[in-house]
Amino acid sequence: MRRRAVIAGIGESRVGRVPGRSALQLQSDAALAAAADAGIGIGDIDGLLTTPVRVEHWNMPSGVVANNLGVRPRFLSTVDLAGASGVAMIHQAVMAVESGQCDMALCVAGQNLLSHRSRNEAVRSMAESGSAHPQFEVPYGPVVPSLYALIAQRHMHEYGTTPEQLAEVAVTMRRHAGLNPNAHKRDPITIADVLGSRMISSPLHMFDCAIVSDGAAAAIVTTEDRAADMKKRPVHLLGQGYGLRHGHIGDHKQLTTTGAVDSGRDAFALAGVERADIDVAQIYDCFTITVIVELEDLGFCAKGEGGRFVEGGRIGLGGALPVTTHGGLLSGGHPGLPGGFFHLIEGVRQLRGEAGERQVANAELALVHGNGGVASVHCTLILGNRSN
Repeated sequence: MRRRAVIAGIGESRVGRVPGRSALQLQSDAALAAAADAGIGIGDIDGLLTTPVRVEHWNMPSGVVANNLGVRPRFLSTVDLAGASGVAMIHQAVMAVESGQCDMALCVAGQNLLSHRSRNEAVRSMAESGSAHPQFEVPYGPVVPSLYALIAQRHMHEYGTTPEQLAEVAVTMRRHAGLNPNAHKRDPITIADVLGSRMISSPLHMFDCAIVSDGAAAAIVTTEDRAADMKKRPVHLLGQGYGLRHGHIGDHKQLTTTGAVDSGRDAFALAGVERADIDVAQIYDCFTITVIVELEDLGFCAKGEGGRFVEGGRIGLGGALPVTTHGGLLSGGHPGLPGGFFHLIEGVRQLRGEAGERQVANAELALVHGNGGVASVHCTLILGNRSN
C-alpha cells in the first residue's frame, strides 16, 4: 500500500525583536519546539528541508542546519521559492516521506532579519537581492513596496478598489495578532490609523506593508502509521498546486492577475473540495493588496470584487471566511523569506483546535497560500484534519 505522509509536529521561536539569537539559534528553537510537539527526539529525524538565509552566507543551508542540530539525514533539500518556500517545503517533505526517501522529515526556516540590520536596510536588500530585475528595475532604485504599489494602483484603476478597503485588511490582521501571544505587533489599529500612517509608495501606507521581524518556524512530517502513536492529531495534505506567471513585475502581462489562479485551481482539484468547503484561509499578506488579489485569484470572489469582499468583517474571526488568523506578515511577524511558514503553522493549529482565542469553530479544512517575489511564484496547500 502507498505510504501516506502527515504533519505531526509544529513549532516556532519567539517572534519580533529577539536580540542575541542568530538565524541558526532561532531555527534550533523552532526545530526543538516542533520535535517536542510531536513527542520525538532529534535523533529520530532522517530528513531535513530548509531555506536560504539572507542575513548570512551559508554555502549549503540544509547541511549547516543539519550539522548544528546533530541530524544525520537520508534526505536533504534547500528550498528557495522566496515567500512561498515554507508551504512548498511541506509538500516536498510529504513527497520525500511517501516515496521512502526518509521517514521523519524536519522542515525549518528562520532568520534574525530585524536584529541583524535596520528595517530600512532589510527592505532595500530584498529588492536588490532579486525581487527587482537587476538590469531593468534595480538601477532605478525601487524598493519592494514600490513594486507592489504598481499592482495596487492598477487594481484601483480597473476595479475602483479604495484605500479604505486596503486598510480593512491591515486592521483585521492586527485584530487577529492581538489574540496571538507570539505576534510581533498586537496593539489595535483603525482604518483611520492606516490611512494616517506614513505613505511609503502610493497608495500603500506604512500599515499596508509587512513588518520586519526575527523568528523561525518548523514542522515535522512523517508517515501516517508513525503519527498514530505520536502526541498530536495529524494534519493531512489533501492537495497542492504551484503557479508562476512572471519572474519580475516588469515581465507581467496582467498586473492584477497572478499565478495563484493556477496554484489554487490545481490544489482544489487534487483535494476534491470546493471554495465554500474551506473553514479558514491562511493567505500570504506581505501587503494589503496581496490579500485582495489572492482572494480573487484563488476563487473566493470574482476578479475585481476583492475590495468589497474584505469589507464588513467578512475575513475576520466570526466572518464568512476567516483569513490569516495569526496576524500574518502585516502584524504577526515577517522574518523575510521564512515568513509564509507561519501561515502553515497557524493552519495546523486551527485544524487541531489549538488556536485559543482565535480558534475557528469546527475547522476541518484549511487553505494555506504562499507568494514569492513580487506576486511571482505561488504555492497553495489544502489541509484537512482527516485524509481524503
